[in-house]
Amino acid sequence: MDNGEKIGKITHFFPKISVAVVELSKDLRSGDRIRIEGRGQSFEQVVESMQMEHKNIPHAKPGDSVGMKVSQPVKPGDIVYKV
Repeated sequence: MDNGEKIGKITHFFPKISVAVVELSKDLRSGDRIRIEGRGQSFEQVVESMQMEHKNIPHAKPGDSVGMKVSQPVKPGDIVYKV
């Protein structure tokens, strides 16, 4: 199985709203398919939307920290791949 390209890591998770904060090391766009891995768990999802400073953005670049809805709980330190 192709692991995809590592593009960042989870720094925060807000369980009530199911939003993760991702610190990016590569570009990410709305519509990209990502996989999040950690604690022996892994799941894939499409990036429906991203926010930076409470504004929706279509594209984020290395060094950005973006918030996005996630379909399953994640933990800080989980790795994000583009697939």
